[in-house]
Amino acid sequence: MNEFQKSLAELKIVPVVTPYTVQSTIEMTKAMVAGGIGSVEITLRTDCAWDAIKAVQDLGLPVKVGVGTITNANLFAQAEAIQADFAVSPGISNKLLARSEGSLLPLLPGIATASELMLGMDYGISTFKLFPAMAINAPALLSSFAGPFPDIKFCPTGGVTTENAAGLLARPNVVCVGGSWMVSKSLVESGDWSEISRISAAAMAI
Repeated sequence: MNEFQKSLAELKIVPVVTPYTVQSTIEMTKAMVAGGIGSVEITLRTDCAWDAIKAVQDLGLPVKVGVGTITNANLFAQAEAIQADFAVSPGISNKLLARSEGSLLPLLPGIATASELMLGMDYGISTFKLFPAMAINAPALLSSFAGPFPDIKFCPTGGVTTENAAGLLARPNVVCVGGSWMVSKSLVESGDWSEISRISAAAMAI
């Protein structure tokens, strides 16, 4: 494994966080860290996303802060400028790969096909987000990819739950899984941070 793969394997679970507000993102992160989570992927899905990412970085918690929903080269450059720990994209493109090539910011690009995987390999990528994992039958696809791509590792994301995470993590070509089940919108809206901590601890015990 390369260093990025090793880091993801150690993290095991990468929570996918929607930053509804800056404060709720701070509280979510604190709660997850209290439950043993070591990373967050804060998505660029709301207007406060960049402010929320900066606020979480400023907490000084033992957590790797990633930026999600990186859909183009400009967004990658912004994530690079704020010194994010990693960047995650839902898909893959030549322009994004070209911008990330040689950067100190690791990119976890999303793929769903062998052709997309091979495109990433052309740019030296060996770790991919498999997305949307359960919609594309991740267990079967992971088995199919293992033969022609024995050195490639994956982070299945999309539809991952407590019920299927263990089976995915048990696969030799999976280094971690991404999911949002520990930070459901209902828990965030109710401010049930202790329950988020409990679910996070259960996730890390998988």
